[in-house]
Amino acid sequence: MTEQVTRATFDEVMFPNYAPAAIIPVRGEGSRLWDQEGKEYIDFAGGIAVTALGHSHPVLVDTMREQAGKLWHLSNVMTNEPALRLAQKLTQKTFADRVFFANSGAEANEAAFKLARRYAFDHFGPEKNEIISFYQSFHGRTLFTVSVGGQAKYKEGFEPTPGGIKHCAYNDIEALKALISDKTCAVVMEPIQGEGGIIPADKVFAKAVRELCDEHKALLVFDEVQSGVGRTGTLYAYEQTGVTPDILTTAKALGNGFPVGAMIATEEVAKSLAFGTHGSTYGGNPMAAAIAEAVIDIVDTPEVLEGVNKRHQLFVDALTAINEKYDVFKDIRGMGLLVGAEVKDELAGHAKDFLANAAQEGLLVLVAGPNVIRFTPSLIVPEADIKEGFERFERAVAKTAADLKK
Repeated sequence: MTEQVTRATFDEVMFPNYAPAAIIPVRGEGSRLWDQEGKEYIDFAGGIAVTALGHSHPVLVDTMREQAGKLWHLSNVMTNEPALRLAQKLTQKTFADRVFFANSGAEANEAAFKLARRYAFDHFGPEKNEIISFYQSFHGRTLFTVSVGGQAKYKEGFEPTPGGIKHCAYNDIEALKALISDKTCAVVMEPIQGEGGIIPADKVFAKAVRELCDEHKALLVFDEVQSGVGRTGTLYAYEQTGVTPDILTTAKALGNGFPVGAMIATEEVAKSLAFGTHGSTYGGNPMAAAIAEAVIDIVDTPEVLEGVNKRHQLFVDALTAINEKYDVFKDIRGMGLLVGAEVKDELAGHAKDFLANAAQEGLLVLVAGPNVIRFTPSLIVPEADIKEGFERFERAVAKTAADLKK
């Protein structure tokens, strides 16, 4: 007999590092979820930009069932067909020549940062080890990745953290010029900052970063954990920046919720991850790879990618219309279906209130920091769900605005 569990069970048995909502979803289909009480929600959160093809996508369900009946795990003592097929597709569809599989975005980034240092060590010696990242960036929760990330709160209490890491302002090329040197082994950036507030890289800035990396013989690492796999309207966001990185990391949507991540790189750079230098027990396991291959096959089509750009405009138009009525946002920005609405200065710190009231109305959204409401729905969210979702969001905005103005 299955034991009944509730939200209170979390507080009894789980570490207190999360503060999950009161609702416990038990079923999902497409862009809709149902909780234990049977209440329905429209999902504009997508598991934090993960369920890019929605919940229980029939092709992915069939792929999982088929692979589950064949082979789950081997370890990297042997390779497997799904991993090889997925790696082939990733190299065929991107700038990269080589692929390393992991289980998450943090692991993919950890591998990327290790590779950057190893490459510099191999080619220039141990003194070239500094990594430059940007304030408000987010690259994961391991000790190395929180150190490269540009948000001090994630490092607090875990010091001493790894050294040789510097930070500067995003979209400020003069700040980077002042920091970069011949000791720099890599510059790490998100082509659009996600957790930092949905801030796209200026194209001129991105091009100048690439040029500075070339000038100082440093690698350019793009963290596309959140922006990749169709989220911005191209398979990877770097395609829209006009520059090509040396290393790119991808996860989140890659498995549509099944844990999988990857680091991809050029042939020349990849050589430094020689035999025995890095590894992952589960990385590239047949189950994850089979599902990720199916995700790539569906997402990397004109129908889906063009649909992302169309849906982007629907989201922007809906948010603009709501803002004209309630005057709560000072900026609406983003790329594809990674959209942020920043609240006005007088509402600073209250993005979470919009989220809470949206949930009460049957809509799931996110925040990106204390001032930005974040929308990361399925890339194939039906237009009818967008319309109804924003009707629910407008009711949440009306309630939030009224409460905050009391």
